[in-house]
Amino acid sequence: MAVTYPCYWERKDNGGYWYWIYYASNGKAIARSSESYVNHSDCTYSISLLKGSASHPTFHTP
Repeated sequence: MAVTYPCYWERKDNGGYWYWIYYASNGKAIARSSESYVNHSDCTYSISLLKGSASHPTFHTP
């Protein structure tokens, strides 16, 4: 399978829990899930939440 960027990778940590890493178009890892998941489906669901928030506003502190 050829990997194309940007993309998400789902992996298991040493404890057997699932997490994801987001890679930018240059192939660099720029984000990781803040928690690990027992179920692979929960990991996948958290990615879908992020993908669905692309149009949400961004706020910052002046």
